[in-house]
Amino acid sequence: GRFDVAAVLIGFVLIEILLLAGNGWACPLTAVAARFTGDRRDNFDIYLPRLLARYNKQVFGTLFVAATLYTAWCWWQA
Repeated sequence: GRFDVAAVLIGFVLIEILLLAGNGWACPLTAVAARFTGDRRDNFDIYLPRLLARYNKQVFGTLFVAATLYTAWCWWQA
């Protein structure tokens, strides 16, 4: 029932999406991590299994959209 908190958290994620979009859909910190290793596997810079790291934007993007739609639906019902 705390839609104000939900709106702030959704806003934080939207800011992160803007940062990713502005950086060619790559995390800006990937370049920092790349300076310390020659490893370039999909998960070299993130603590996720390789398959999940490869598709993390699709997986977590879908979850974000679903959760945002659910939040909007709950807000509409309130």
